[in-house]
Amino acid sequence: MIIIGIAGGTGSGKTTVVNKIINSFPQGEVAVIPQDSYYKDLSHIPMEDRNKINFDEPDAIEWPLLVKHLQMLRDGRSIDMPTYSYLTCTRQPETVDVRPTDVVIVEGILVLTDPVLRDMMDIKVFVDADADDRLIRVIARDCIERGRTPQMVIDRYQDVLKPMHCQYIEPCKRFADLIVPQGGSNIVAINLLTDYIDSRLRKAKA
Repeated sequence: MIIIGIAGGTGSGKTTVVNKIINSFPQGEVAVIPQDSYYKDLSHIPMEDRNKINFDEPDAIEWPLLVKHLQMLRDGRSIDMPTYSYLTCTRQPETVDVRPTDVVIVEGILVLTDPVLRDMMDIKVFVDADADDRLIRVIARDCIERGRTPQMVIDRYQDVLKPMHCQYIEPCKRFADLIVPQGGSNIVAINLLTDYIDSRLRKAKA
């Protein structure tokens, strides 16, 4: 099994990179573990206080559970991956059955910040993009998917996203084996990554 960590700022194009990797391999050969599925459950906190929680710092993630699940997959065991609601900030009763595959991608803005998780990765990738481009994508996404107004998104970007990016996410570049500039539009970098993954798989199966 090859474990790949893909990090980068919000709106950098991580999902596009992940999807292009998935589409480069036979169906069922790549499993994706989103960091966002492992946000801590806030159901014990009053609803009005949940909006005050900072979801862009490492403490918002239940890292021990993510590490445990990744270890189980590496040991050949299936996991019940949690699901999370951004609207209620709570973990949902439904889970997703994830089975061991040749390639497992751990994807999220903070996945390179946790040293234990980082040490489990065979390949560490940082998806980079211009700050203006990221902001435009975040506005489009949050207005459509999360019911926020453009002004709400801009205020959150200035108050939370930008400072957390500078404090936690940007410094993770130094841990990356590969930096993908221009996000998901960098076909050359993505092809290099998929070719490397393919060569690792061929070598492991030889």
